[in-house]
Amino acid sequence: MGLFTKKPIHLLMQEAGDSEKGLKRTLSSGSLVALGIGAIIGAGLFVRTAAAAAQNAGPSVTLGFIVAAIGCALAGLCYAELSSSIPISGSAYTYTYATMGEFLAWIIGWDLILEYAVGAATVGIAWSEYLNNLLVHVLHWKPIAYEWCHSPFEHSIADASGMIHSGIMNIPALGIVTALSLLLIKGTQESAFVNGLIVITKVSIVILIIILGWGFVQDKNLTPYIPEPTIYTDGQGINHHFGGIMGILGAAGVVFFAFIGFDAVSTAAQETKNPKKAMPIGILGSLAVCTVLYILFAHVLTGMAPVEFFRTDGKEASVVAAINKFMPGYAWLGKLVTIAILAGFSSVILVMLLGQSRVFYSMSKDGLLPAVFSEVHPKYKTPYKANLIILVLVGAFAAFVPGDIVGDMTSIGTLFAFILVCAAVIILRKTNPELPRQFKTPLVPLVPILGIIVCAAMIFGLGWTNWLRLFIWLAVGMIVYFGYSKKKSHLKDKD
Repeated sequence: MGLFTKKPIHLLMQEAGDSEKGLKRTLSSGSLVALGIGAIIGAGLFVRTAAAAAQNAGPSVTLGFIVAAIGCALAGLCYAELSSSIPISGSAYTYTYATMGEFLAWIIGWDLILEYAVGAATVGIAWSEYLNNLLVHVLHWKPIAYEWCHSPFEHSIADASGMIHSGIMNIPALGIVTALSLLLIKGTQESAFVNGLIVITKVSIVILIIILGWGFVQDKNLTPYIPEPTIYTDGQGINHHFGGIMGILGAAGVVFFAFIGFDAVSTAAQETKNPKKAMPIGILGSLAVCTVLYILFAHVLTGMAPVEFFRTDGKEASVVAAINKFMPGYAWLGKLVTIAILAGFSSVILVMLLGQSRVFYSMSKDGLLPAVFSEVHPKYKTPYKANLIILVLVGAFAAFVPGDIVGDMTSIGTLFAFILVCAAVIILRKTNPELPRQFKTPLVPLVPILGIIVCAAMIFGLGWTNWLRLFIWLAVGMIVYFGYSKKKSHLKDKD
């Protein structure tokens, strides 16, 4: 069997229609929109906005959001067509398998494993940090001991007594990953219900910040809107292009993390009641809602506080810090934001774990991963063993590895997936023009080509260090593929 042997469309459609023996169809278009918003609004909105303003663009971070949103929208249109045409779990992995062959499908599947696993663990670590914020500033309790909420590779600054504390294990991060993994095993419908409640809570808080914070926006903080180009060196000695066009593009690369999640909607295609109608609504609907909220939120945040604030006092827990300092009389809002951030992070982790297990499920069904990853629970109809294995892997990362070592690996992995999805639309239009398409990407091939260009530009802006990390991860993937997956592939039995 060749490296570029494609998985026949009729096999994919047969799998999609065989839901009685596989995953249970329980999700509606409304559930998918909530699922997408749940994944998108979280760490990106509450953390990356201030980081991009401080390091790259100042108040013009809103333009960075627009650039990132354009790239996501172009890719989203392609995702919508493919997910309505091939309604099966696996997202970009499945689409690549059908259009470009097994080797590239493996690469993107391995890439998605990195995106979802690292993303879930990283947000779990951030969840742990904000839990301490909740305990101290909202509940007025003692914080969790440093040793039990940090990895063994982290050390605290000397306290008043001169003692330096070292981390042992991040128990809160491990705990939230464990709880949400068990929830996913219980059932996708139950997970979607909990996620829906979380989405309502955090979107309400975001809208409240926009409405109440608008009155505290000061023109001086927004002037100049696009700062003059310069180089900003952060506290770790890393240089960033600040201001001008490069600053805006740099901000787009930073805040792109804030849009990661809508693609996870497509991994639930096989669990959707009417995927040909619901998938486009879920993908594009969640992206549209979040884009509007992001632009308004970024305008209010950068209008309330000067850039220098986000580089110093407001560097950590930036949103809460800005509310407490620049919105007198609204301390209660800062407390609500802390709760919303914890809820937001929880829903991001939930959807990341869902996407991870469904990619494993699809790759296992194709023989590229061991069969244990596609074993479905007899009662709950979920890939429970995959969820348990992912719990161990992601939980170990969350408990023992510092969150800041990951950098932009999640973003670069997702952008790579977006490029292949855009290319898949063009290829599938040529090779399978008769395939029923409930939703059609407009202006093909222009829209997919523009999607490829915009995503490639953002990858370019992430820098060579992230390229190196991605290359190392893919090199490990090549060893697994040629050592196991290529020999076990089910396609070789159908040649």
